[in-house]
Amino acid sequence: MDPGPGGPPDARYRRFLAAGQLAIQRCRACARHIFYPRSLCPACGGGELAWVAPAGTGAVYSTTIVRRKPEQGGDYNVVLVDLDEGVRMMSRVVGLAPEAVTIGLRVRAEIAREGDAPILLFRPEEAP
Repeated sequence: MDPGPGGPPDARYRRFLAAGQLAIQRCRACARHIFYPRSLCPACGGGELAWVAPAGTGAVYSTTIVRRKPEQGGDYNVVLVDLDEGVRMMSRVVGLAPEAVTIGLRVRAEIAREGDAPILLFRPEEAP
């Protein structure tokens, strides 16, 4: 699970993404999951934060549409997703028209590339 030696927490998060892995932190003292990467737990102040692989599933908490001209790439959505582990992430939902993304939509994380950089996106979960 380790993407390499130390460094600032946000740099380690980006290295995980570059390696094709989604990782968030979990406090060893209070067991809460944490995102955005930090050096100390915002809940209890604990300094022992482990990197863990979340399930990558969650629900859209909020969504908005960014309007662009077609020649500039067209409209896209920006969402806040609550992962099942209890953290909230900002991203986009792909695989649906921006207007079809709704609050409560169940989604699954995927790592894609945008230019040279890895990016975390979400897709609607498949119906069982």
